[in-house]
Amino acid sequence: MASIYDERPWLALYDDEDPATLTPEFGDALALFRHTRDRVPDRVALTYFDGRVTYGELDRLSDGLARYLAENKFGGGDRLAVYLQNVPQFVIALLAGWKLGGIVVPLNPMYRSHELSTILADAQPSAIVSSEVGWHDVMAEAARAAGVHTAVTTSELDLQTRHDSRLFARTERSPASDAVDLLEVARARQDRSPAEVTIAPSDIALLTYTSGTSGVPKGATNTHGNVSFNAQGFQRRAGDQDGAGIIALAPLFHITGMVCQLGAAFALGGRLDLAYRFEPGVVLDALAEHRPYYMIGPSTAYMALMNHPDVTAEHFASLELVYSGGAPLPSAVVETFRDRFGHYIRNGYGLTETTATATSVPSHLEAPVDESSGTLSVGIPTFDTVLRIADEDGADLPVGEVGEIVIEGPMVVPAYWNKPTETERGIPRGRLHTGDVGFMDSRGWFYVVDRKKDMISASGYKVWPREVEDVLYSHPAVREAAVVGVPDPYRGETVRAYVGLGDGRSATASELIDHCKQQLAAYKYPRRVEIVEELPKTTTGKILRRQLRDRAAEEQGAE
Repeated sequence: MASIYDERPWLALYDDEDPATLTPEFGDALALFRHTRDRVPDRVALTYFDGRVTYGELDRLSDGLARYLAENKFGGGDRLAVYLQNVPQFVIALLAGWKLGGIVVPLNPMYRSHELSTILADAQPSAIVSSEVGWHDVMAEAARAAGVHTAVTTSELDLQTRHDSRLFARTERSPASDAVDLLEVARARQDRSPAEVTIAPSDIALLTYTSGTSGVPKGATNTHGNVSFNAQGFQRRAGDQDGAGIIALAPLFHITGMVCQLGAAFALGGRLDLAYRFEPGVVLDALAEHRPYYMIGPSTAYMALMNHPDVTAEHFASLELVYSGGAPLPSAVVETFRDRFGHYIRNGYGLTETTATATSVPSHLEAPVDESSGTLSVGIPTFDTVLRIADEDGADLPVGEVGEIVIEGPMVVPAYWNKPTETERGIPRGRLHTGDVGFMDSRGWFYVVDRKKDMISASGYKVWPREVEDVLYSHPAVREAAVVGVPDPYRGETVRAYVGLGDGRSATASELIDHCKQQLAAYKYPRRVEIVEELPKTTTGKILRRQLRDRAAEEQGAE
């Protein structure tokens, strides 16, 4: 018997001129790039401060690096680890690996020895591209321990001459004696293309490791078909704006940056504006200089930009599309951003395992806010995608009931790397069981309530941290907020909040508790609020509630 999700009520929300299905023109991510290279070889593909790299130059440099890797026995199915910030060399390395039929393993450059050792042992890359600083600091030892036999390093000072002191004040060139320089070997071979390989949509393009905030990281096997489908989906949502500029707010090592920025740029024949890493003042300068068309990033990045003392509406004047992804987006942030800068932030939802986007807010609509909880909708399923809300046994739940979000579609990865048991448990029959809790309304809008593991049980009642956080964000002094459950001998758990205040704003803990009391049931409002300078976050902007739970437990133990 068909359920409401099989009927896809969200299809009625699609624009009549925008079909709800997508037939990709290109089945693999490399073909997507090559089509743009052939069409506009002299168009700028990447900006990096005052540096410019055209599509033709990007193709030649990646050819050169691919030739070097091939000379060192790198071939189809081999893994190439990339340990870089948002620099042009990241894109050169990515394309070089793909041109040889390799699998690229993007690594968070903030990872240290333990995280790197865990991932390298699992992925077993035969080659690595690292920053010089990262190589000397931690990667050389980790790579040797993992048996990596080909090492290439590069400097963030290359391919630009501005050397912005906010990012590079203490950075110096430091070539490695046990590695070769990326630009040196690429330029020496850039006029010799590697032997062309055939890539199938089912071939793995990326081995992207989950953040590991709730356990050991798992490698999601993002296929070329997954990547190219979602990249071309963004092309459609952007209105096929040929040559559109995209500001790289999200890091490229993260699936959002990889697909929704870089993949989208390839699909649009667009320009990707790189600024090394997220620093609010640097990003504002890049917006003013490059005048991009489109921007996507986590809500925490928008909060940081809004709170910068030099920000003006003019910084965002060129933007036509503004999206959020990678972290929960409070409705108060959306409204504040629109009031101050004139842009509506379109919410979205996805995971590493969905190769970024699984839902988004169509360009002709605005996301509703659930009246009972104040939760902003994450949109409707994207092209050819079905979301379901399931109970503990995996059965579909009715409209409005809260359960686990389950996703199926062309962007869902087929497996976790070398983890058949985890694959069967988490992606049975191609349906991804996300671990996120949410519901669907009668029109087909989806809402993410929280992670299953973050639910608080206070006196037998369920409290979802997102709801309390959204109320805190509605206070004008609050810049960022996180809510966790703390063990309580009487209530089982009690609600505690950690809050960062905006520059020049003031509020006491008592004021914030009273603010919540006025809008929430008695069992939901925080019994204690701590005002902090900064909340712990991943480098992609997700607030780490787990660290705050641990901190609260330690403090309670000491008390």
